[in-house]
Amino acid sequence: MKDRFFSLAGRVALVTGAGQGIGAAIARRLVAAGARVGVFDLSERSAAAIAHEIGGVPIAGNVTREADLETGLKQLTAQAGPVEIIVNNAGIIGKVGPIAEISRSDLEGVMAINLIGPFLLSRAALPTMLERRYGRIVNVASIAGKEGNPNLIPYSVSKAALIALTKSLAKEVAGQGDITVNSISPAVIQTPMRDGLPEATQEYMVSRVPLGRPGKAEEVAALVHYLVSAEASFTTGQCYDISGGRATY
Repeated sequence: MKDRFFSLAGRVALVTGAGQGIGAAIARRLVAAGARVGVFDLSERSAAAIAHEIGGVPIAGNVTREADLETGLKQLTAQAGPVEIIVNNAGIIGKVGPIAEISRSDLEGVMAINLIGPFLLSRAALPTMLERRYGRIVNVASIAGKEGNPNLIPYSVSKAALIALTKSLAKEVAGQGDITVNSISPAVIQTPMRDGLPEATQEYMVSRVPLGRPGKAEEVAALVHYLVSAEASFTTGQCYDISGGRATY
């Protein structure tokens, strides 16, 4: 793959939440395309396991802590080179239930990881991108951020905000080199995160997908691969659906 279209040879990427699920699939895909990848995860064990598997750099940390993000970027830069690709994938679903059962802390906890984390990492990584006049940022949002899912208010709100962050930042850095900022909005994907949802919620989500099945993490990784490639140089500020036909607008 390194000698074909969408090669990432010589690129260095940091993927958050890469210890499992979609993040791990993205890390594998980017390495297969030639990139050096930092596997950032809250779980030190998970980060180490995936990094060992793909020959990446394990980085344990919390995306809501600026010090962890700065340390992670420095560690990856020291071991692999300047970081030009950021994939903000880390996220949580949070509490599931009607609004009457959702506390302020429930909402703030989800927003901290799903929105503040990508904000902090993007802010920390941009100076290098601007200096080198090249960079790719991809934020993993959700179809819930476009349509809203019942009993998933914190999650839906956080992903809607992440899409807005993507659009705003893309316009802010446009014209300052080949730097793009995009997001993707998966529908239900077969991951450990999905397995933790109530059965009724899972059934609702799958029922909305015309293809009649959850997506695969590898399918999401393929879309991310394109968006972080050099070929995606005229694509910025977008939110790409990967929903099995659920979103057709």
